[in-house]
Amino acid sequence: MNAFRKAVEAQDTVAMEACLADDVVFTSPVAFAPYPGKPLTAAILRGVMRVFENFRYEREIIDGQNHALVFRTEVNGKEIQGCDFLHLNEDGLIDEFTVMVRPLSGAQALSEAMAAQFEQIKAEALGSAK
Repeated sequence: MNAFRKAVEAQDTVAMEACLADDVVFTSPVAFAPYPGKPLTAAILRGVMRVFENFRYEREIIDGQNHALVFRTEVNGKEIQGCDFLHLNEDGLIDEFTVMVRPLSGAQALSEAMAAQFEQIKAEALGSAK
């Protein structure tokens, strides 16, 4: 998943979106229900890019079509360690995207920051789905 990692590290949201399958399902570390579809997942990723500070990947683990990208970042002064768990479909596009973060204080800061972004995320998703 080198293309996605490079896109994230370059903060290239267009290239990030190009790595997503149309039927991708995004599972958030702070929401119970998964978010289906490329437009909404891409909008969530853009929102995340707006709230993450000093983001960096530290490690990549690959097992066939499964990838784990371990990262560190900050949100509103709270340090977060996390992992993006990605599954690639037969075309090499991300069809499952699950994020987990720790510690609890970081997850809470992320939840608050993303809640503040969510109206913009929904508007972006609706705009790109047209």
